[in-house]
Amino acid sequence: MEFKDILAISGFGGLFKYISQARNGIIVEGFEDKKRMNAFAHYKVSSLNDIAIFSDSGEIPLRKIFKTIQEMEKDGPSIDSKTDDAKLKEYFAKVLPDYDRQKVYLSDIRKLINWYNILQKNGYNNFEEEVKKEEEKIDEETHESKEHALPDKKETSLKQKQSVQKKPKEAQRKQVKQTTKTRKKT
Repeated sequence: MEFKDILAISGFGGLFKYISQARNGIIVEGFEDKKRMNAFAHYKVSSLNDIAIFSDSGEIPLRKIFKTIQEMEKDGPSIDSKTDDAKLKEYFAKVLPDYDRQKVYLSDIRKLINWYNILQKNGYNNFEEEVKKEEEKIDEETHESKEHALPDKKETSLKQKQSVQKKPKEAQRKQVKQTTKTRKKT
């Protein structure tokens, strides 16, 4: 499972994984209870890949924050999300020292730590794989485009350039009339 397939749904606690597309939404499965449900189109569904935390240096993707927590805890669970407020703020300051204290609320920190603990408890601990795959895809695409690129042709005449241009509208209309006449005959 990829990090982009892990979803948070507003109004529902916990995390969900994407299963399939449905006619009127998506089918998701809860990480903790393993129950499937239909997340209707009017639900606010966010991929963890799209979530970031504000910091003084810009937005930090959630994946990088989870990786930092994982390194701090040596692949173990994090602090409990129901811990004292002061301890949570102190812990998060160790994880991300320059987080924006005006924009990142205590509820955001609780939710983030809870999500990390859910993922860790269910065996998901690969937060760096996405970056490597994306870099490899970009490298492959640029390599393929260089191989398939056509050689530059410096000698193109004015006639060739004009033939590439679109036909005037009148010529297009005549062509359409001719094709409709041939269809009627058959």
